Amino acid sequence: MVSVGVIGLGVMGRTHLDAYASIDSAHVVAVADLDVSRLSGLGEISGNIEGQSRGDYDLSRVKKYAEGMDLIADPSVNLVDICLTTPLHEAYAIAALKAGKHLLVEKPVARDSDSARRIVQAASKAPGKAMCALCMRFWPGWSWLKDAVETNRYGSVRSAVFRRISEHPGGAFYSDGCLSGGGILDLHIHDTDFICHLFGVPSSVTSRGYDHGTGCIDHVTTFYDYPGVPHVVAEGGWSMSKGFGFVMQYTVRFEHATAVFQRCGTDSLILHEDGKPSTPVPLDTRMGYTHEIEYLTKCIEDNMSPELGSLESATQSLMIVEAEAESVRTGKPTAVTRYEPLRRHRSETLLQR
Repeated sequence: MVSVGVIGLGVMGRTHLDAYASIDSAHVVAVADLDVSRLSGLGEISGNIEGQSRGDYDLSRVKKYAEGMDLIADPSVNLVDICLTTPLHEAYAIAALKAGKHLLVEKPVARDSDSARRIVQAASKAPGKAMCALCMRFWPGWSWLKDAVETNRYGSVRSAVFRRISEHPGGAFYSDGCLSGGGILDLHIHDTDFICHLFGVPSSVTSRGYDHGTGCIDHVTTFYDYPGVPHVVAEGGWSMSKGFGFVMQYTVRFEHATAVFQRCGTDSLILHEDGKPSTPVPLDTRMGYTHEIEYLTKCIEDNMSPELGSLESATQSLMIVEAEAESVRTGKPTAVTRYEPLRRHRSETLLQR
């Protein structure tokens, strides 16, 4: 069994705790947060998805730290789960890796791709397993889509359209684009990452969007250029009016079928297969957070690299979002740079000089 320490008990920290409460492969032994009320486990912190942050985990018997670095130093902690605000990911992730711990870091992996590269470099020298919490790769209905695309079950993909929009979550962190990165980084990156997971790295992106008050891009629509798929589009952001709630959707047209997923309270996946009656696809009722944590703990127990949530792939997705932001700024298509390890990047820079 993996002994876990969770740093940061906001919405995602508590959501991860809920996941740990439902699996047998890991046991939380310590938590850390500067907010004393959060350490008590009292109070409600709601997320944009129904079922998040329920408060299922009993914190009465775990060690409690104000400072996450003290938790990292705790010898009883094997896996450090970082659910802090995005700009803090780098410092705590690298500290955990240098301490020889396994690492799970919430998405986005870092505030920018340079920071993400430094985390990847630290992980390459560390003995622990490291993974980014890219929950949509594990989400029921989305993992189904990945399998359908890979197996060519309904023929090749002709069109894939994704939509993830909500009202603004509020709060100091989300309202400050310098911290959160705006809706494009904190919310829309889920779909950018999943599109990359499905089809690989696009050659370029063409994006349009706007700032809704954070100082960064809060609503964006992007066309992803792939030679083999004619139409790949994602719309995302948190600029909707109060009361709108949260909508997560995809519509994928294969050669021989159309798959439609929608979450608005609960998940629904309908398959419209050509020449057959439309049918609902049965889905696991557990959310992707539980599946991703089970996957990582199994990788740790089996001494396997967690490729499904690798830090490198998380960095690549972040680089695509940065290209989208550049396209919004310039009003032009932007080429996407493929991820390369930091050491090679530096050596090439020296050679160019």
